[in-house]
Amino acid sequence: MNHASSQRLATDLFAAAGVKINGTNPWDIQVNQDLFFKRLVAGGSKALGESYMDGWWECPRLDQFFDKILQARLDEQAIKSIRAVWCRVKAMLTVSPGKFRAFEIGRRHYDIGNELFSLMLDKSMNYSCGYWKNADTLEAAQEAKMELICRKLQLAPGMRVLDIGCGWGGLSAYMAQKYQVSVKGVTVSKEQVTLATQRCRDLPVEIRLMDYRDLNEPFDRIVSVGMFEHVGRAHYKTFMAVVHRCLKDQGLFLLHTIAGNRSVRSSDPWISKYIFPNSMVPSGRQITMAAEKFFVLEDWHSFGPDYDPTLMAWYDNFVANWDRIKHRYDNRFFRMWTYYLLACAGTFRARSNQLWQIVFSKGGVRPTYTSVR
Repeated sequence: MNHASSQRLATDLFAAAGVKINGTNPWDIQVNQDLFFKRLVAGGSKALGESYMDGWWECPRLDQFFDKILQARLDEQAIKSIRAVWCRVKAMLTVSPGKFRAFEIGRRHYDIGNELFSLMLDKSMNYSCGYWKNADTLEAAQEAKMELICRKLQLAPGMRVLDIGCGWGGLSAYMAQKYQVSVKGVTVSKEQVTLATQRCRDLPVEIRLMDYRDLNEPFDRIVSVGMFEHVGRAHYKTFMAVVHRCLKDQGLFLLHTIAGNRSVRSSDPWISKYIFPNSMVPSGRQITMAAEKFFVLEDWHSFGPDYDPTLMAWYDNFVANWDRIKHRYDNRFFRMWTYYLLACAGTFRARSNQLWQIVFSKGGVRPTYTSVR
């Protein structure tokens, strides 16, 4: 496809979403390199992100841009319009992480610098969706999320809790401090282990660098926040089997995960290459199928729109603190991280992605489980 045809096709597709090439609205894109159009048509969503990283186009409000193109289902229109190659905005093939690749996400994402995350996140370093129901700051939203989890788990003093994908230990520390429980947190990030161990050194919290599949000991409660997205479609049932193995008969398990509206066998190629290797968001069907024969579903809470303000707060913190960390990175990283945070905010604003908290029990809570909001 020649340059003129590529430009015309891209222009028409964006126009269908209310996005104008070199327009004046904050969601319009400004093209700096004429080859952008041919690159976009040939490479789809991966090329869209890479060309932004390379400075080939700009957009004052990337979050609004993605909100518009996803609401307009531009990915579906593109597939109908282009018989050549166009990668969906939300789906391309990726490989589910086998056990030998489990630590790749730690090396390539969570180990890129504790200072970056400490400046971007709240003081407890929660790298997951906050709960904004009664909150007006990131700190309040993240504390509310941790409290919500604890109440849903019905924590009581003396319980032993497993935190799968414990991050930098924020939730583990909160549970130990406020609810007098002992916690074992596991992660595949060396940097997270180092910092979480330091932060929890005076608490009954053990932080381990290990794959969740190696767990085989009993716990009263199990929680996993923002980790299931890295498990991979082929291993959903394995994950549930491990949790079932480790959860005591009267225990509760809370799964906090990003999710999609449809079952897919693939992930966004740009996100997979540059941000979360081998990642994939599950659907409700995939989660429930994996949980069958293992658990009773007690509660399902959806608050995906709360991820929009969470991501925007992270972006504001990232930009505000960039001068303190830019000596460790380069401008292409700045553009990559900007694109990541704002694109993700757009996906939740458009309701293309969801955020769910699901509570499971082994045999059913009797007489009943009380939902917490």
